[in-house]
Amino acid sequence: MKDVAIVGLGCAAYTAAIYTARYKLETLVVGAEEGGMGMTAAEVGNWPGEIEITGPDLMEKFKNHAVSYEQVEHKIARIDTVEKIDGGFRLTYQSGETAEARTVIFATGSNKRHLGIPGEHEFAGKGVTYCATCDAFFYRGKDVAVIGGGDSAVEGAAIAAQVANKVYLVHRRDEFRAEPYWVEKVNEKNNVEFVLSRNVLEVLGDGKVTGLKLDAKYNDSDILKVDGVFIEVGSTPATALPLQLGCEIDDKKHLKVGANMATSVPGVFGAGDLTSGSNHFAQFATAAGEGCVAANSVFNFLQSGK
Repeated sequence: MKDVAIVGLGCAAYTAAIYTARYKLETLVVGAEEGGMGMTAAEVGNWPGEIEITGPDLMEKFKNHAVSYEQVEHKIARIDTVEKIDGGFRLTYQSGETAEARTVIFATGSNKRHLGIPGEHEFAGKGVTYCATCDAFFYRGKDVAVIGGGDSAVEGAAIAAQVANKVYLVHRRDEFRAEPYWVEKVNEKNNVEFVLSRNVLEVLGDGKVTGLKLDAKYNDSDILKVDGVFIEVGSTPATALPLQLGCEIDDKKHLKVGANMATSVPGVFGAGDLTSGSNHFAQFATAAGEGCVAANSVFNFLQSGK
C-alpha cells in the first residue's frame, strides 16, 4: 500500500508528488491524460522564472522533476472508482487493476464546458473543438469562430489568428472578462472581428461545420459562415471521484477544502482547479501552491497516526 495516491497528472498533482517524495512518502501519481489543462496553454507568461514558455513544455518540466524521485510511481490510467478500505483507499482502474494508498490527493482539475446547443454534439470533431490553441493549426487559411469571453477564448482567438484567414470572437456580453494582456494581444490582430452581445443558437453544417446561427444579426445576417468553431466557455470542476467518497462540494461545485487542503473525508485532500481554495483563481501558481500544501498536510496526517 502506497502512502499517498495523487489523482491527476497536471500542475497541482506533480507539485504534490515532488513534495511527498521529499517527505520520503511512497507516492503513486496517476491520471488518464498528461498535463491536464496546462497542456492547452500556448503561452505561459506568468510562471516565475520563465519569461515565456508553452504549457506543454512547462508540464514536461513538472513531470520530469516529479518522476526523478525514486519514491514516485507514475502511471497513465483512467480511474473508474475510489473506495474506502481498512487502513486507506482503493483505486480501481478502467482495466480492472487496483491500487491502494493510505491517503489520497485529488488533483483532477476541470473539464471543458459545453454550450448544449443543437449541432454541437453532431459536429464534434467535424469542425467543433474545445481547444483553439490545440487545433487552430488544422484551420490554416480558413474562417473560424471562437466562442467565449474569458482568458481561454481571447488567447485562443489570438493563436488562431496566426493561421486562420478570419477569426470571429463571439461573446454574449459587450466586454471581455479576459486578462488585459490577452485582450491587447487580440486587438493587435487585423484578421479578428469581435461579434459582441450575441449568443450562438446552433452549429450549422452538412457533414462538417459550415456556420453558426446567432440570436441577433451581425453584418445584416444571423448566420455566421465559418469552417470551424472553438468553444471556449470555461470549465467545470472534475469532482466525480471525490464525490464517490462523499466529499463535500461548495455552491460553485468545487471540492470543498480547508486552509490545509483537507476535504470533509479524513485522509482525503484536494489541490488545483477542482478545489474551493485560492479564491477559485485557477492559475499554474495557485495550483502548485495548493499541491505543496496538500502534500504537507498528507505528511502531517500520516505522522499523527490518524
